[in-house]
Amino acid sequence: MATARPRKLRPVPDTEPRMVFRTIHGYRRAFRMGGSGPALLLIHGIGDNSSTWQDVMPHLTEKYTVIAPDLLGHGRSDKPRADYSVAAYANGMRDLLSVLGIDKVTVLGHSLGGGVAMQFAYQFPHMVDRLVLVSSGGVTKDVHPVLRFASMPLFSEALKLLRLPGAMPAVRIAGNVLGQLHGSPLRPGALLQDTSDLVRILSELPDPTAYEAYLRTLRAVVDWRGQVVTMLDRCYLTENLPVQLIWGDRDSVIPLGHAYLAHSAMPGSRLEVFRGAGHFPFRDDPIRFLRVVEDFLDGTTPLEFDENRWRQLLVSGVSESQITGGPATRMAVLGAMGSDERSAT
Repeated sequence: MATARPRKLRPVPDTEPRMVFRTIHGYRRAFRMGGSGPALLLIHGIGDNSSTWQDVMPHLTEKYTVIAPDLLGHGRSDKPRADYSVAAYANGMRDLLSVLGIDKVTVLGHSLGGGVAMQFAYQFPHMVDRLVLVSSGGVTKDVHPVLRFASMPLFSEALKLLRLPGAMPAVRIAGNVLGQLHGSPLRPGALLQDTSDLVRILSELPDPTAYEAYLRTLRAVVDWRGQVVTMLDRCYLTENLPVQLIWGDRDSVIPLGHAYLAHSAMPGSRLEVFRGAGHFPFRDDPIRFLRVVEDFLDGTTPLEFDENRWRQLLVSGVSESQITGGPATRMAVLGAMGSDERSAT
């Protein structure tokens, strides 16, 4: 039986990250920033914002300069009619770091933010010390059917119903009821694991500008066939980059099988599977999450980018089938989702 989220963390000094604003390319960018030391960039998922890191960010600021942006179109950042592709978000992270005078950073991304983190490492490899992917999108084209449906025009019309008076309170009440089923014998499935966080994200969408930005972002990465951009064909480029994967074994949005595929495709990567956690392992078990991230940061050496080695890797190239072992191996990896042998190193 699953247990409630452990929210009590060790005391920390008064290092509460502050909300900061910068105007870049004419648009206001909001981000939380705190601490000192090596830079750590935290990138949230679609529809979310930097407050998602509130449980863990103050503890990370003890040893690191932590930057947690609200992606363009999210949170308190501007929500213009603009490019919301993964590549554009990666460019935005580069520009923000440049404005802050930060040349090198460890990038930690969750869900869509994981896809942005991988794209950032691909576009700007000389700026990346390490990579941490948490329930990351962009591994394969497979994605939850709800997200495929959400990218279609019919769903966009349904979302407008959230603007009706009383709609969001009703959604929150329903979410609370479903959340109370979590851990009970009547719990109907893993989807309830993430109910409270999904309701939290939905609560932002009645705002028309947030709603439009959400749809533009979703349609840039997902269509009815699945994820548009995947990274398996470029995973070999992380050969010398320290990579930590973190996944919940009850993730209903991006299933655990994606973690095993990414792990097999990224040479030398580490995989930590959180039993009983869903799509937000850093919120389901923040204590363990901090321990895993801190151990990874303490136990690895930042990448020293070698342009000649990067060029050699690009020239030699590696096909997706070589990385994953082909369809048979891929199916075996996905089959591991049903196994109790879910811990990896």
